[in-house]
Amino acid sequence: MHDMITSVLLILFYFLFPVFVIFLVGRYSLIRKIGAIVICYIAGLLLGNVNILPAGVYPLQDIITSITIPLAIPLLLFSENIKKWLTMARTTFLSLLLGLVSVVIMISLGYLIFRNVIPEAWKISGMLVGVYSGGTPNLAAIAEMLNVPSELYILTHTSDLIIGAFLLLFLITGGQRFFLLFMKPYKHHEGEDVQNHTSEVVDDFESYDGFFRKDTFLPLLRALGYTILIFATGGGLSLLFPKNFAPVVAILTITTLGILASLVPRVNRIKKTFPLGMYFILVFSLVVASMADLGKMVGNGHSIVLWSIFLFI
Repeated sequence: MHDMITSVLLILFYFLFPVFVIFLVGRYSLIRKIGAIVICYIAGLLLGNVNILPAGVYPLQDIITSITIPLAIPLLLFSENIKKWLTMARTTFLSLLLGLVSVVIMISLGYLIFRNVIPEAWKISGMLVGVYSGGTPNLAAIAEMLNVPSELYILTHTSDLIIGAFLLLFLITGGQRFFLLFMKPYKHHEGEDVQNHTSEVVDDFESYDGFFRKDTFLPLLRALGYTILIFATGGGLSLLFPKNFAPVVAILTITTLGILASLVPRVNRIKKTFPLGMYFILVFSLVVASMADLGKMVGNGHSIVLWSIFLFI
């Protein structure tokens, strides 16, 4: 009975704490700058390393991490406009291609340098490709597919966040003057305010404002139903493959079905699916951090940080 009560309380914490974090992010600019995922990492690490969790909690944590990413992926994809991607300018596609090629080259070089220093360095390579091509959701999905240890996942993402913060500081301070030494300045067209417009679109896209309004929340429940159906399809299909390939098959199936669903106007028009998907990412981040052992993280921490610095340089 005691174990059941503990499990229920832990589940409530895992799913309600991210809601509290979302509230804080929306209310306080300092918390917004720190980031919801970082706060969930910190809370999870504290929870998992102060010896208050029961000994048999791992199966529960494993179940939650196994369902949150597959639920998040379709929700993150439902609002995408694939048709618009196909009509983008040639130079945009060229920039994307060059970016992907540079990412693969630098990560491959990093793997050759650190493969004898960091255990399972190939898994870090996969996660880095994910985070630089699609951010945290991609990173988490690849970590789930590759069965990455919690400590390795947290170290990889945290190193990227820390080094990325310093890079961002450079870009918003002296970066423009530095790059103008050998690059031509961008010529703005008359009346153009792309930066502010893009910022407003992104803020609205990721905002939780109006999330619980009836005209928003009820369609979101429908979107969640679609997501569960896609999850069940991917999970069912993965059972037809060997155990080692099952996670990859499940994630790829769920991703493909999520993209196809985004082509359906009835699904694509549902508002706030992206923030709902990010909520599940926050739950995943909190749980996986609570599974990590800080003692194990210290050993390879400096090597992974050096790898991140190498990539940004």
